[in-house]
Amino acid sequence: FSTLTTRIGGFDGIHVLDLYAGLGVIGLEACSRGAHRVVLVESSSRAVDTLRSNVATLNADADPGAAGPAAEAVRVVATKVELAVAALPSSAFDLVFADPPYDLASTALATVFDGLRDRGLLASEAVLAVERGSRDPWSWPEGIEPLRERRYGDATIWYGRAARVARRAQN
Repeated sequence: FSTLTTRIGGFDGIHVLDLYAGLGVIGLEACSRGAHRVVLVESSSRAVDTLRSNVATLNADADPGAAGPAAEAVRVVATKVELAVAALPSSAFDLVFADPPYDLASTALATVFDGLRDRGLLASEAVLAVERGSRDPWSWPEGIEPLRERRYGDATIWYGRAARVARRAQN
């Protein structure tokens, strides 16, 4: 999270997409740090049950009078990532984290990022992070600039930034 914080400047008010969310650790941590909206995408029914339980616990523990992130801003999408990307409402995400199964082909994962880009689901200069096995090379698809990579034993996290989207002048 320190690397992500450095890259995005903080979590207050951002929109986060956690693909292959597993138990939701990344997305729920982003919520606890002030993310405005978090979407957790997971296809495993066992993991989805745990995700929903974790979100319910977050809701139960929330202080209704306190300022800060609301657990209601967390949405669990129980489907395959490819289907979720095709069906998500067109609202851009500032941070996208993906931790797919290590046996997922890099080309299949690149197709997911192509879909996010093509559907306008990446905010201008959105930060993206992908965790993969260190032995599996990763290259960002077109429109995503590589920033850095950090190796943690058998895992490596690759960081990238979406292309800047020029704003059109208002008449």
